[in-house]
Amino acid sequence: MGGGELPGLLVNEIGGIRGILHGHIAFLKKHFYLITMKEFLENRKHMSKKVQAIYLWWYKSVIDQELLQSLPNLKVIANSGVGMDHLDLKLVAGFGVKVANAPCDVSGSTADTGMALLLASARRLVEGNI
Repeated sequence: MGGGELPGLLVNEIGGIRGILHGHIAFLKKHFYLITMKEFLENRKHMSKKVQAIYLWWYKSVIDQELLQSLPNLKVIANSGVGMDHLDLKLVAGFGVKVANAPCDVSGSTADTGMALLLASARRLVEGNI
Protein backbone atom coordinates (compact mmCIF):
# COMPACT_ATOMS: atom_id res chain seq x y z
CA MET A 1 0.00 0.00 0.00
CA GLY A 2 1.18 3.42 -0.92
CA GLY A 3 1.83 6.40 1.31
CA GLY A 4 -1.54 8.17 1.14
CA GLU A 5 -3.73 5.11 0.78
CA LEU A 6 -6.23 4.48 3.57
CA PRO A 7 -6.22 1.10 5.32
CA GLY A 8 -8.97 -1.26 4.23
CA LEU A 9 -11.85 -1.91 6.60
CA LEU A 10 -13.88 -5.04 5.93
CA VAL A 11 -17.58 -4.58 6.79
CA ASN A 12 -20.48 -6.93 6.18
CA GLU A 13 -22.44 -4.34 4.21
CA ILE A 14 -23.31 -0.68 4.27
CA GLY A 15 -26.84 0.11 5.41
CA GLY A 16 -29.63 -2.39 5.32
CA ILE A 17 -30.51 -4.83 8.07
CA ARG A 18 -27.04 -6.30 8.48
CA GLY A 19 -24.93 -3.29 7.59
CA ILE A 20 -23.31 -0.45 9.44
CA LEU A 21 -25.47 2.60 10.06
CA HIS A 22 -25.45 5.32 7.40
CA GLY A 23 -24.59 7.82 10.14
CA HIS A 24 -21.28 6.04 10.74
CA ILE A 25 -20.20 5.92 7.11
CA ALA A 26 -18.78 9.45 6.78
CA PHE A 27 -16.64 9.02 9.89
CA LEU A 28 -15.36 5.62 8.80
CA LYS A 29 -14.57 6.84 5.28
CA LYS A 30 -12.32 9.56 6.71
CA HIS A 31 -10.08 6.90 8.20
CA PHE A 32 -10.63 3.75 6.12
CA TYR A 33 -11.29 2.47 2.65
CA LEU A 34 -14.55 0.54 3.17
CA ILE A 35 -14.72 -2.92 1.63
CA THR A 36 -17.99 -4.84 1.85
CA MET A 37 -17.92 -8.60 2.31
CA LYS A 38 -19.55 -8.97 -1.14
CA GLU A 39 -16.74 -6.94 -2.78
CA PHE A 40 -14.15 -8.91 -0.86
CA LEU A 41 -15.55 -12.29 -1.89
CA GLU A 42 -15.86 -11.23 -5.54
CA ASN A 43 -12.23 -10.10 -5.69
CA ARG A 44 -10.55 -11.83 -2.75
CA LYS A 45 -7.11 -12.03 -4.33
CA HIS A 46 -6.88 -8.27 -4.93
CA MET A 47 -8.68 -7.13 -1.76
CA SER A 48 -7.05 -9.46 0.78
CA LYS A 49 -3.86 -7.41 1.12
CA LYS A 50 -5.79 -4.14 1.57
CA VAL A 51 -7.78 -5.29 4.61
CA GLN A 52 -6.17 -4.21 7.88
CA ALA A 53 -9.29 -4.19 10.06
CA ILE A 54 -12.68 -5.85 10.34
CA TYR A 55 -15.66 -3.99 11.81
CA LEU A 56 -18.36 -6.29 13.11
CA TRP A 57 -21.66 -4.46 13.32
CA TRP A 58 -24.89 -6.10 14.42
CA TYR A 59 -24.69 -9.11 12.12
CA LYS A 60 -21.69 -11.17 13.19
CA SER A 61 -19.72 -12.41 10.18
CA VAL A 62 -17.88 -15.69 10.55
CA ILE A 63 -14.25 -15.08 11.43
CA ASP A 64 -12.64 -18.45 10.82
CA GLN A 65 -9.20 -19.79 10.00
CA GLU A 66 -9.78 -19.58 6.24
CA LEU A 67 -10.68 -15.88 6.44
CA LEU A 68 -7.80 -15.07 8.79
CA GLN A 69 -5.32 -16.85 6.52
CA SER A 70 -6.55 -14.85 3.54
CA LEU A 71 -5.92 -11.51 5.30
CA PRO A 72 -2.13 -11.19 5.75
CA ASN A 73 -2.26 -7.52 6.85
CA LEU A 74 -5.15 -7.83 9.31
CA LYS A 75 -4.32 -6.06 12.58
CA VAL A 76 -7.60 -5.64 14.47
CA ILE A 77 -11.18 -6.86 14.68
CA ALA A 78 -13.47 -4.21 16.12
CA ASN A 79 -16.64 -5.65 17.62
CA SER A 80 -19.50 -3.18 18.02
CA GLY A 81 -21.30 -5.06 20.74
CA VAL A 82 -20.77 -6.40 24.21
CA GLY A 83 -20.53 -10.16 23.69
CA MET A 84 -17.63 -11.83 21.94
CA ASP A 85 -18.78 -15.45 22.10
CA HIS A 86 -19.05 -15.46 18.28
CA LEU A 87 -15.25 -15.05 18.04
CA ASP A 88 -12.64 -17.74 18.61
CA LEU A 89 -10.27 -15.50 20.56
CA LYS A 90 -7.46 -18.08 20.69
CA LEU A 91 -7.61 -18.54 16.92
CA VAL A 92 -7.63 -14.78 16.31
CA ALA A 93 -4.73 -14.23 18.74
CA GLY A 94 -2.79 -17.00 16.99
CA PHE A 95 -2.72 -14.77 13.90
CA GLY A 96 -1.45 -11.81 15.95
CA VAL A 97 -4.73 -9.95 15.54
CA LYS A 98 -6.11 -7.76 18.33
CA VAL A 99 -9.81 -7.67 19.24
CA ALA A 100 -11.61 -4.56 20.47
CA ASN A 101 -15.11 -4.34 21.89
CA ALA A 102 -17.33 -2.07 23.96
CA PRO A 103 -18.09 -4.08 27.13
CA CYS A 104 -20.13 -1.41 28.91
CA ASP A 105 -21.63 0.31 25.89
CA VAL A 106 -25.20 -0.86 26.34
CA SER A 107 -25.25 -1.72 30.05
CA GLY A 108 -27.41 1.28 30.97
CA SER A 109 -29.84 0.73 28.11
CA THR A 110 -30.11 -2.96 28.94
CA ALA A 111 -30.83 -2.23 32.61
CA ASP A 112 -33.42 0.41 31.67
CA THR A 113 -35.19 -1.97 29.31
CA GLY A 114 -35.13 -4.76 31.90
CA MET A 115 -36.67 -2.50 34.53
CA ALA A 116 -39.31 -1.26 32.08
CA LEU A 117 -40.27 -4.84 31.24
CA LEU A 118 -40.47 -5.78 34.92
CA LEU A 119 -42.71 -2.79 35.70
CA ALA A 120 -44.88 -3.39 32.64
CA SER A 121 -45.31 -7.01 33.64
CA ALA A 122 -45.99 -6.24 37.31
CA ARG A 123 -48.59 -3.57 36.40
CA ARG A 124 -50.08 -5.72 33.60
CA LEU A 125 -49.50 -2.81 31.23
CA VAL A 126 -50.01 -4.78 28.02
CA GLU A 127 -53.38 -6.10 29.16
CA GLY A 128 -54.55 -2.57 29.89
CA ASN A 129 -53.52 -1.42 26.44
CA ILE A 130 -55.86 -3.79 24.58
